[in-house]
Order: sequence, then C-alpha cells, then structure tokens
Amino acid sequence: MSARYSCLGPQGSYSELAALRFSGGEGEIVLCPDFYAAVAALKRGEADFAVLPIENSIQGGVLKNLDLLERPGAPFAVEELVLKIDHRLATLEGVDHRAIERIYSHEQAIGQCSEYLHAHFPNAKLLYTRSTAESLEKLDAHAAGIVGAHAKKQGVVLSEENIADEKRNFTRFLRLVRREEAHPERSDKIFFCAVCKHRPGSLYELLGAFARSGINLTRIESRPIRDYFGEYRFFIEIEGNFTEENIRRALEEAKSFCSQFHVIGAY
Repeated sequence: MSARYSCLGPQGSYSELAALRFSGGEGEIVLCPDFYAAVAALKRGEADFAVLPIENSIQGGVLKNLDLLERPGAPFAVEELVLKIDHRLATLEGVDHRAIERIYSHEQAIGQCSEYLHAHFPNAKLLYTRSTAESLEKLDAHAAGIVGAHAKKQGVVLSEENIADEKRNFTRFLRLVRREEAHPERSDKIFFCAVCKHRPGSLYELLGAFARSGINLTRIESRPIRDYFGEYRFFIEIEGNFTEENIRRALEEAKSFCSQFHVIGAY
C-alpha cells in the first residue's frame, strides 16, 4: 500500500505539487479543504504524512501554519522541500481581459501579484479562495484566477508569462508525521519555537546558547502570542544533527531561558 499524503486541495494546488514531489509521484494524495483539515487527517490516521507550506521568499512565514505547529501535540517535521512558485493568470477560453471584473486566488498569490494586478486590472475586485487551484472553479466571462503554471483544466487558458511581482519566488514546504512516530536518526536542521522569559536579555541569552556552541542560525521569526498582547513567540531554525550531544546540550540550555519551548521538527 502506498503512503498517503494529506495536503490543501483541490487538484492543481501548489500543496498537491509539493506532496507529489515528496512522494516521488508514487503516493496517494489526500486533498483537504484547508490546512487544518490536512493536519487533522494525519492525526486521525487517514494519512501517513501531512504537507504544509511554512515560508515564502516574498511574504515570509505562513502564519496560520506556524500557529498549527507551535502546539506541543502538533505533528513533527521530518523533511523540507523548496518549490519554485510560478503564478499564471487563468481565464476561460475566448474571454477578453478587458471584461475581467473579479480575480480569484489564495490570499498569498494575490499579494505576490499585486503590482501586475494594479497595472492590468486596477478596478477588479480581488477575492480570496482557500487555494490557488480553487480559483479555477470561479472562472466565467468576467472572472479570472491566479494559479500555478502546472494547473490544467479543459477550457482554461493560462497566461504565457509568470505574473508574480518577483520572478524568483519560492515556498518552503514541510513533510510532517505524527509526533509519536518521529524518531529522527540525523538531521541537517532543527526547527523550534520558544517564548522567552519576560525579563531583560532573555532573547540574548537564548541565542547565546547557540553562539557559544558555534551553531549557526538559519532563520528567526517572531509571532504575537494570542491573548497576550505585547508578548511574542519566536520560530527559530538552526543547523545541526539532532542526535549529536553538543546540539542537544545547546537546545537544553536555550530551553532553560524560556517559559515555553517546543521542537517542531528535525530534517
């Protein structure tokens, strides 16, 4: 039986493309209506892996997914994949672009194409869908969508050019397993989140635990803590093998400076 990968659908989404890449084209793809459902399918045993986008090179962290992964019982990330994003304008065959009044797509895709949309469709309403692929269901004589160059549907025409404001646009995806099934034997990177103790120098102390051990940080991002205005959770990625003793010691030292500390993944 092939492994099952839950991800955001419908067919043609970037998340589906990432899941296909993770599976080598041999897995069963479980398409879900949103990211929460993709994680829930993994937890319920309806999928063996979940695939989530976690960071975009233009818009930064995918905040709703960072929130999904900060919980202690959240799935564990075991692999990353960087996918080149190639946005195309989708219309029905024969539609005149001058007649377009509405443009549908995922919020991130619309944000990443804002300059193009302002220049070519300044008066069009911009309407969000749950995924880029879902916008294909909204097309009519006065509506267009933004989808990946890989998306195909009969009767739909894609623009010849990539309409993103930044052509070098990449999204990082994580492959997740149920936390109780995660047993990393080695890793190149470790991703964790932390809430520093509310006192002067606590973030400096946290980061110093890695500096003293010569461990390189590859990412740091802050996110407001819900219901605690003015306090922040830090999402940090470091280089290192999760099983090595010096890495373990540095993580334990960093944890001692935090009120909350949670390893999201090792890959």
